[in-house]
Amino acid sequence: MTAKTGAAARGKTRTLAELVGRAVDPVCRKRGFASVDLLKAWPDVVGARYAERVRPDRLIWPRTGERFDASGTVVSEPATLLVHTDGATALMLTHELPQVIERINTFYGWAAVGRIKIVQKAAPPRPKSRPKPLRNLTLAEEARIRDTVSGVENDRLRSALEKLGQQVVARGAAARTHQK
Repeated sequence: MTAKTGAAARGKTRTLAELVGRAVDPVCRKRGFASVDLLKAWPDVVGARYAERVRPDRLIWPRTGERFDASGTVVSEPATLLVHTDGATALMLTHELPQVIERINTFYGWAAVGRIKIVQKAAPPRPKSRPKPLRNLTLAEEARIRDTVSGVENDRLRSALEKLGQQVVARGAAARTHQK
């Protein structure tokens, strides 16, 4: 019989995030990131406008020796964050760099990033998301939708409204069941 070691011996389980984080941290360190935290929080840090279009690549730390301020405290030079994005987004991002740097430094809790260098590359392809299949409507629901749009005289408009009503009812019921 073998003895249990580590977390299993203490009866503790680990979350997948802990295990993956520990496996990915060495890779992040090679790219200049102390941990995977900024990469995971990137959409929250830069906002929805840039979350999918701008990708952080690496932090480049200056190769200067330690400097001290007047009180003798070590002063570290801020890093340069290298990001990849397409040309149009690069132009928009350039105008908002001070705010983005401020958000990144707020995330870290200190002036970790002093500059952002933008490298224009083609944006990575967005993963294709498939819409969730809708549930089948009951006969009563279909009849209620038909009755609701029956006063519309234009056939194409009535058909479009009926289809929209079916999707709204099917999604609405699905959303309510998932919220519980």
